[in-house]
Amino acid sequence: MAAMPITKGAIRKLRADKRKKEANLRVRVVLSETIRNMRKKSTAVNLKKVFKAIDKAAKRGIVHKNKAARIKSRLARLVVAKRS
Repeated sequence: MAAMPITKGAIRKLRADKRKKEANLRVRVVLSETIRNMRKKSTAVNLKKVFKAIDKAAKRGIVHKNKAARIKSRLARLVVAKRS
């Protein structure tokens, strides 16, 4: 069991951390769902949606910018491979 915060600042930080955790979780879920849909059906429209979700997650620091670039590269290759 985690220790309960004592100071007022620590109590406020705990509240803020809970809000941030929920917001980050929502972005992470959207990201994983769009990636999953892209892997099932790789189209240019889905690629655009995935890029938007990845960029948003990278901007907010949920995923590292290099990981975001790596994911985008791999998913873009799916669309190129499907065209050939």
